[in-house]
Amino acid sequence: MKIEFEHSQAAHCESGVTVSILRFYGIRISEPVVFGIGAGLFFSYMPFIRLHGMPVFSFRPLPGHIFARVTARLGIRMNKRRFLNENRSMEALDRLLEQGIPVGSVVGVFYLPYFPKEYRFHFNAHNICVFGKEGDVYTVSDPVSQVTNELKHDELKRVRFARGTYPPLGKMYWVKRISTASPDLRPAILSGIRLNCSRMLDIPMPWFGVRGIRLLAAKMRRWERKLGAKKAALQLAQVIRMLEEIGTGGAGFRYMYAAFLQEAAGIAEKPVLREMALEMTRIGDLWRDFAWEGARKFKRRGGDICTYDALADKLIAIADAEKQFFIRLREAVK
Repeated sequence: MKIEFEHSQAAHCESGVTVSILRFYGIRISEPVVFGIGAGLFFSYMPFIRLHGMPVFSFRPLPGHIFARVTARLGIRMNKRRFLNENRSMEALDRLLEQGIPVGSVVGVFYLPYFPKEYRFHFNAHNICVFGKEGDVYTVSDPVSQVTNELKHDELKRVRFARGTYPPLGKMYWVKRISTASPDLRPAILSGIRLNCSRMLDIPMPWFGVRGIRLLAAKMRRWERKLGAKKAALQLAQVIRMLEEIGTGGAGFRYMYAAFLQEAAGIAEKPVLREMALEMTRIGDLWRDFAWEGARKFKRRGGDICTYDALADKLIAIADAEKQFFIRLREAVK
């Protein structure tokens, strides 16, 4: 069995899967708009959670939130499930495929056989869409791939139940009912913007949003003295990897959000969002500059290398810029 499913590449796995599933049901929305409606821009620094022995840094909400927010705002009923039993999870997946339903799935990337070896690491928040099965082989749409891929039964089961930080536990999600293929995007866009502003500005805990960026800057100033040169470099490398290489997208997500605001200006009839898009692009440039200087620091390349204090200053400048940006954006969509 194979569902007629249109595969396409995307900048980010979850927003890409969401775009493809909505397209299957006749709703054609660009990835930046999906990302914006889902309030996909975020920052978190969580030293109490460890990935490869180091704190977790993330530039996106928890896996599944974008799809859930988008479907809720577009009036689409969705379902999601996790499992303790691996075989039951595969049986549940098969039943949905037999009904002609494409299924989003959260997987670990380390054991994905079609991933190049240099890109395999223990990261359990990758999203793919399963849309076919012939015998023991499943057909999947992975937004990072140019073409569709195939996974054997045991291969798919293994990545759905990857071990480690945030194990996916066979998590899958799918559309249960759609009321219209032409939903009103304007209220969904404005609601998504308001939530994103709140997530970046209003969470009182110090690990999230603009506060989280400032906390990271404060901690970074003490890394070398507290951890030593080698461990400090590893911490910095972890930040840059989460920022530029893993699907948590730092600067890249800022550019995607700018594209969303550019498109939203016309849909929501708010021209000021075009100006905000330019400002978000400049903030993305600040993140990219931080990543560049940080990479030179931990690789020890070039004569004039930033100190940890200088890198922390860059983070403070980013935090100031993002705070002012989201305050102005909130005013623009009141």
